[in-house]
Amino acid sequence: MTLPKTVFRPAFAVTRASHVVFAVTDLAKSRAFYVETLGFVVSDEDKSTLYLRGLEEGCHHSLVLKSGGAPTCERVGMRVLTEDDLDLAQAHFKSRGLPTRFVDVPFQGRSLHTVDVAGTPLEICATMTTKPRRIMDFELFHGACPQRIDHFQVLTNEVRPALEFYMQMGFRLSEYIVNDGTDDLRAVFLQRKGNPHDIVFVNNAGPRLHHAAFTIPEVYHLMYICDLLGRNGFGASVEWGPGRHFGPGYARFVYLRDPDGHRIELFTNHYQTIDMEDEPIRWQASDLSVGRWGTFPPVSWQQEGSAFAGSDVRPLAIQERPAVAVHAR
Repeated sequence: MTLPKTVFRPAFAVTRASHVVFAVTDLAKSRAFYVETLGFVVSDEDKSTLYLRGLEEGCHHSLVLKSGGAPTCERVGMRVLTEDDLDLAQAHFKSRGLPTRFVDVPFQGRSLHTVDVAGTPLEICATMTTKPRRIMDFELFHGACPQRIDHFQVLTNEVRPALEFYMQMGFRLSEYIVNDGTDDLRAVFLQRKGNPHDIVFVNNAGPRLHHAAFTIPEVYHLMYICDLLGRNGFGASVEWGPGRHFGPGYARFVYLRDPDGHRIELFTNHYQTIDMEDEPIRWQASDLSVGRWGTFPPVSWQQEGSAFAGSDVRPLAIQERPAVAVHAR
């Protein structure tokens, strides 16, 4: 299989996954889950919106919860390096026939709303209000002690077009999964910040958000947060894990569903992929069962995701198999 070439000097500079915006039905219950239990830091809040960040994050928010309407994912956020890159990004998306508009977003500089070729609604900004990092305020550490946002996983039936589109924007392919004995892409892991992924595209009915992932400091917190969720009445939110991915990323993890069903992953950090010598790692689906232990992912983890606001979900063709199920093999 011929993979797209990395564009090392793209037309504009994306730096990292930045933030995610969820619509929720009960802001008070979401606050109890994310703040009182998981340990996210509140940057700002009002009667309809909660702006959260991790302990080591200096930017205003990495998780935004908005009250009202059906529970959906409104936007996936990316950062670019400079204000000039925003204009260059707009030109790039327009050249692909994709809709663009600049919007005012609280606590962010000028922000670009657009959509990628997989149907993911994007919110791109260059600047954001800053807040003091709380990484040394040990008295605030509780719950899972979330550190920072790391990546998103998107379900889509447009994996190959998404791979080509993002590599044209300077993303590097760190790992990918194919069906056994074929070159059929089941999942691609793409990064800009120098670890395995900022955004992942997986073959499934979509577009939908499978999860947003946040780092935690130690494996201990994976078990502890499950105990605390049970004590606080959120025991059913533990969907899969704690466990380890025997495949892309190698991370120790736990997947949780919030009160509205949005999925987040808490995981310990993974390896660097900065150097030019780092070539994409190819996995066959059956490789992911070698050495594995623990429970298999439930059907909900394999098939469910958060709908994107205003987007229609396109089912897979009958002959296609959803790649999100690869960890169950």
